[in-house]
Amino acid sequence: MHKFMGLMMIALLGSFGSGVWWRLYADSWFYTVVIGYTAIGLIYLLVFGQLAQTAHATYVEPSLVVFLGLMPLVAILFDLGRIIYRFNSRRMLAFKRTFSSARIAALASGLMLMVAVTLFQGTFTSIKISFANLQGGFPYDRYLADLDRFLHFGSAPWRYLYAFAEVPTVRTIIELNYNMFWHLICFGSLFFVATSPRADRVRAHYLAMFLFVWIILGNVLAALFLSAGPAFYGGVTGDEARYAEMLAFLAQSDGVSSAAGFQGHLWELYQRGQPGIGGGISAFPSVHVGLITMNACFLAAYSRWLGAVAFVYVGFVLASSVYLGWHYAVDGYASIIIVTLSYYLSKRLFLRQAAGARSSVACNPSAVAAA
Repeated sequence: MHKFMGLMMIALLGSFGSGVWWRLYADSWFYTVVIGYTAIGLIYLLVFGQLAQTAHATYVEPSLVVFLGLMPLVAILFDLGRIIYRFNSRRMLAFKRTFSSARIAALASGLMLMVAVTLFQGTFTSIKISFANLQGGFPYDRYLADLDRFLHFGSAPWRYLYAFAEVPTVRTIIELNYNMFWHLICFGSLFFVATSPRADRVRAHYLAMFLFVWIILGNVLAALFLSAGPAFYGGVTGDEARYAEMLAFLAQSDGVSSAAGFQGHLWELYQRGQPGIGGGISAFPSVHVGLITMNACFLAAYSRWLGAVAFVYVGFVLASSVYLGWHYAVDGYASIIIVTLSYYLSKRLFLRQAAGARSSVACNPSAVAAA
């Protein structure tokens, strides 16, 4: 009996190990991009004398606590709760399937991928911080603010929002959504795709779009059209009056998710030349809107009804970014157009790759079990 149990344990560990290595191999392109992006970023920072402002260290502890501690714990507790709630006499079978070696292998390899995301986020922020230093300021705020006014019939779009929503309770709800709930959705979705076999069909496409939004929108286009946004308009242009009414209203908030508080923190980091989580000021285009648009596109492919709800939420995030002074409306419009077009143009390519991957999965026992 002991010999049989030992052989079973060896078989399970072997299945787990092969499942992890198979998934790491499938994700090797992601690690290659992250490492290459980091290497290029560090060389760029070194050449332009910005290496002292690298932000990698500031991301390590909070990101790993969330990605390797809190999120796996929530996922495991959710699976346990689902088993207890949905199953009765077949709970043991459901438990074995839910926590099979293949499922645990997917979780383990996904956690490794989240470590790579931590490195990626540090590199992204480090590069973003350098833009204002190298360009000597933010040259595009006046143009974007004027374009906003032109597109919205001669009035800044935030004035339309404040005409019916300049209410402290509304401000608090919008701040909580924009500064907290948005992060739960976007990084919770990333964690699910990274660690769940149920997301294997869209995994490569999702991860590629995730990198696209951060690098192309958040680095490349942000550098080409560097702007600070309405909250910092007075500081970068000298025109304190243009958004004075908005900033006065936002300054009345003293909640834990206060937009004015975060904006003050970012401005202080910028003036001191210090790195920090989320550091680096840039408005165009909006990564906030870009990431939630990306998630809405994937959700719409799964369910039209859920997709419709998701795109309504995209509109809410866009309006929130304007309401809180983070962005000009055109920042969000550009993100929605760019991300949606990129998603649909790349979708067919990744569907073909997923079909090829499914044929290879049939040759991998642990992957079959996970599916």
